[in-house]
Amino acid sequence: MDCIAFDDVTLHVKEDGTRGGPPVVFSNSLGTDLRLWDDVVARLPKGLHILRYDKRGHGLSTCPPAPYQMGKLIHDAERLIEAYGLKEVVFVGLSIGGMIAQGLAAKRLDLVRAVVLSNTAPKIGTRALWEERIAQVASVGLEGMSDAIMQRWFSRPFRESAAVSPWRRMVETTPAAGYAGCSHAIAGTDFYATTGALRLPAQVIAGDADGSTPPDLVQELATLIPGARYDLIRGAGHLPCVEKPDEFAAILMRFLRDIGHLPEEAA
Repeated sequence: MDCIAFDDVTLHVKEDGTRGGPPVVFSNSLGTDLRLWDDVVARLPKGLHILRYDKRGHGLSTCPPAPYQMGKLIHDAERLIEAYGLKEVVFVGLSIGGMIAQGLAAKRLDLVRAVVLSNTAPKIGTRALWEERIAQVASVGLEGMSDAIMQRWFSRPFRESAAVSPWRRMVETTPAAGYAGCSHAIAGTDFYATTGALRLPAQVIAGDADGSTPPDLVQELATLIPGARYDLIRGAGHLPCVEKPDEFAAILMRFLRDIGHLPEEAA
């Protein structure tokens, strides 16, 4: 199944691994598509059942008119998991994907067994900051914003290498309505109360060069969930799964092993 159609959006989905294996669902950040996870998925055992998807307004998913509400993005993830008949998934989310993970866990514990929250927080930025970004999308477009986005996303060595080029292109080709719509969703989200009430296994990951969700903000998230483990990946910015996929995959594998969510041959 490459796409799944709902009444208001069609989501582009990629399925890897083995159906019937322990399910892991990945949700990507603002301005990226499901290729964000390529290097991590390649390092995971084939016995997992892995789903990745493009959020509405991103990648090959359709782009409904902006603005979007966080509740709608959470509902998209909920419907996707149900469409595949999955339960007790480990939901891995980065940035806005991590916000979706927090909201989904609070709403549907029957679907979510554990969460991996990367470079995210219960609240990211201020409404004024996001309104300014939305205005920039309208005035200069994502091509005019991409330099500043790369600055926030990546460590200096990565930004100054040729490896940054596809990520810059990914941002610049994101539909403006999708970027603005999801920015509106972030602007209206404050999950401090609901995330503080979560009681499930959680792994929290930060990058020490992250200019979007600094390590202190991400570490604060870890303190809200009893028993959550926090790891800082050095030499990485907002997308450590891109800059340091070996370290990211190792943290994820350790977490899956600790909670007994690996196929038998990899446990």
